Amino acid sequence: MNRTLAVWLTLLAGSSCLSAAEAPALPGAKPVPRMQAVPLPHDQVSFERDGVEIARYHFGPDLRRPFVFPILGPLGRPLTRMGHPHDPITHSHHNSVWISHADVDGVPFWPDQKAGQITVDRIEELGDGAEAAFLITQGTWRRPEGGGALLRERRRVLAKLLPEKEWLLAIDLQLFADGKAVTLGKTPFGMIGVRMAKTIGVTDGGGTIRNSEGGVDESGVFWKRARWVDYSGPIATGVAEGVTLLDHPSNPNHPTVFHVRDDGWMGASLTFDGPRVVEPGKPLRLCYGLYVHGGLPSREALEGRWKEFSTFTPLAEPEAKR
Repeated sequence: MNRTLAVWLTLLAGSSCLSAAEAPALPGAKPVPRMQAVPLPHDQVSFERDGVEIARYHFGPDLRRPFVFPILGPLGRPLTRMGHPHDPITHSHHNSVWISHADVDGVPFWPDQKAGQITVDRIEELGDGAEAAFLITQGTWRRPEGGGALLRERRRVLAKLLPEKEWLLAIDLQLFADGKAVTLGKTPFGMIGVRMAKTIGVTDGGGTIRNSEGGVDESGVFWKRARWVDYSGPIATGVAEGVTLLDHPSNPNHPTVFHVRDDGWMGASLTFDGPRVVEPGKPLRLCYGLYVHGGLPSREALEGRWKEFSTFTPLAEPEAKR
């Protein structure tokens, strides 16, 4: 037997492993952040609460756009999904939670086919903390087939702790036009999309949709302005959870028009009423939130979460040098 191995076996036989509480203290030890943004292989970042993943950001160069999947609720089950449950081919662009737009100077970024691509060029910063973790990236909205850049982007994705294993996902971004103005055309598709889990959908799972104005389900919320829309439904027998899409009051079209369907689709429409122009030197700033919750919160509770989110300071630092 290897002599070193024999020594270790002898020592282990005469002692028991120390528990975490019994382990000797480290005099210079710093508090371990409860929330961490952990880089992973293949261009992914895991958002972890106490070492357990609650969301993952995907931004590989082969993707049409970055997205967040999964979004895990308090029970640890996914509240969003990849693709439409009944039409996965033509709705392959439904990537859980994503940012995109159907018309950028005439170029579609919403679908997967014959479309532009949103790339992440570099990670600017990763941050951990007692209450929140975040990722800041710089990227480009590119024309199809190497046709060049249309917009530059700076984006922050932040996960913040809430009580009872609930949490907030905030996505805020700055869009920059270089040289000439870029027009975001009139469309209900863009800027943020959410594809809910199949069992949460009204049609498939018997879930429900509510908005800040008192509307219920697709008939009451479809193409209506609101501060927030909540989509909740069953994720296990006798257990409901959901996601509330929050529109920040600093957004230029607040309160936004929401595009929501009984089949599990939810989005906020930036240019529903008409086009919006991004001028050189005048970046377009946008901020959206997702309140990830258990149960079926009251309207008063949801309004309270929106009011808290309304005080969130969007990403407004000067553009980082390239």
